[in-house]
Amino acid sequence: MIFRSTFLFILAGLAEIAGGYFIWIWIRNDVGIMWGVLGGIILILYGIIPCFQQFPSFGRIYAAYGGVFVIMSIIWGWWIDGIKPDFYDWFGTLIVLIGTTIVLWAPRKEIDNEVSKC
Repeated sequence: MIFRSTFLFILAGLAEIAGGYFIWIWIRNDVGIMWGVLGGIILILYGIIPCFQQFPSFGRIYAAYGGVFVIMSIIWGWWIDGIKPDFYDWFGTLIVLIGTTIVLWAPRKEIDNEVSKC
C-alpha cells in the first residue's frame, strides 16, 4: 500500500506541476495556445489521479498530497528552472515530509462514517 500511494502521489505531483508549468510557459512566454491546452488537460488528469488512492478520507489524501507537492516543487525548480535549493528549502521540505507522513500513516481508529469516495 505504501508503494502504491507513493507512486500515485508522485504521479499527481508531476501532473499538477507539469500542467501548471505548461500554462505558465503559455502565458509568460507568449507561445502557442496548445501549451495552455496541454497544461489544462494534464491538470484535469491531476484531479483524477488521487481517486485511485486506497485511503478513505479525501481531506487526508489531499493534505498529504500537499506535502508531496511541496517536495516535488522544490525538485522541479532545481532540475527544470535551475534554482538550487538552499538549506531552508531542504529544511522546510523535511518538515513537510514529516508532517505528510504523520497525516497519512499515523495509527487511527477505523472511520465509520466516511462519505467522500471517488
